Amino acid sequence: MRAIALLLVATLGLVACGPGGGASGAKQYKISSSSTARVQFRVLDSINALRQASGAQTVELNAQLNAAAATHARDMSLQNRPWHFGSDGSSPLDRVARVGYTGILTGETISETYETEVETLAAWMEQSDTRAVILDPEAQDMGFAWFQEDNGKIWWTLVMGRQIGTQSNVQLAQF
Repeated sequence: MRAIALLLVATLGLVACGPGGGASGAKQYKISSSSTARVQFRVLDSINALRQASGAQTVELNAQLNAAAATHARDMSLQNRPWHFGSDGSSPLDRVARVGYTGILTGETISETYETEVETLAAWMEQSDTRAVILDPEAQDMGFAWFQEDNGKIWWTLVMGRQIGTQSNVQLAQF
C-alpha cells in the first residue's frame, strides 16, 4: 500500500495546481478559489485509485458532505487546532446531520499542514487509522474541503459516508 501511495504522490505531484510550500524558501502552495472543483476531483480520483487497488468500491463526491467538510475546515482554523469537534461542541455525526446528509457517516480525517492535497493524502495513507477511513469498504460517498489561511496554512477535512439501506457489517471507522 505504501508503494501505491508513493507512486500516486509522484504521479499526481506533476499535475498539482501549484508548487509545494516549505520552510526552505520554496514557493508557497496557494489554492485559488477557482481551483476548488479541480482539487476535489483530483483527490476523488486519487482515493478511488487507492480504493480500487485495495479491492474497495469507488466513492462519489457528495455536495452535502463537501459542505460539512468545508464548515469543519474553517472551524478548525478559527479554533487553531486540528480536532474532530466543532467550536460549538459538534461531532462529525452532528455536522453531517446538519447539512442534511441522509446516509451514515463512516469516518472523518483531518489535517493541519502547509502541504498539497496529494501530500496530505499520502500522509493519511501512512497512518493506519486515517487509511482505514479512506479505504473503508462500506463508504460510498465522500466530502472533501479545506480552508487556507493568509499565511498559507491549510486545514483539510475528508468525510466519508454510506447510503442508508445498504448492508453494513463494519462498525463506524475511527476518527
